[in-house]
Amino acid sequence: MDSAATSPQRQPNSAPSRKAASTKIVIAGGFGVGKTTMVGSVSEIQPLRTEALVTNESEGVDNLDAVPSKHTTTVAMDFGRLTLGEDLILYLFGTPGQRRFWFMWDDLCHGAIGAVVIVDTSRLDDSFSPLDYFEAKGLPFIVAVNQFEGIEQYTLDQVKEALALPPEVPIISIDARDRDSAKAALIRVTEYALEHLTRNLAGAS
Repeated sequence: MDSAATSPQRQPNSAPSRKAASTKIVIAGGFGVGKTTMVGSVSEIQPLRTEALVTNESEGVDNLDAVPSKHTTTVAMDFGRLTLGEDLILYLFGTPGQRRFWFMWDDLCHGAIGAVVIVDTSRLDDSFSPLDYFEAKGLPFIVAVNQFEGIEQYTLDQVKEALALPPEVPIISIDARDRDSAKAALIRVTEYALEHLTRNLAGAS
């Protein structure tokens, strides 16, 4: 008795998953402004931290008066990771804040598409060097005003004027301890970096 051979039913091909793109964001600012805190609050992996105790060797080099409770400092970098949606991975590199470690900035910023400069309004003078650095490098950056408790609050327009920021540079308010707030800053700098790239490409065509 003949029987028809049956072949396994073919399953419809599932669409191949798109490989996630990755990019690099730098988190910068003066000493003790909240860089390590921001990376730690938003990273989806255990952050890599390279911290050392603040010792008497830093006296005369770094002003610790405004951050007397800070006992450690980043000496190389903070590293974290954040996935946005399903197709973009941000690798986060926090810079050392103390001036004696700023020679590492060029290496940390290599290949980055943008930077977040965190600002403490009680120590605005510490912000000018990071801002000047990114302007000179031509790296798109935004300014994130970290809302510390117990200090006088200023409007974003007042801070922008005090820092003499170019009109196109975004400035936002954040709480570096809050994941959603830190994530919003990273989304904004990614958007701004893409806007900056689009403008440059349009100008070159």
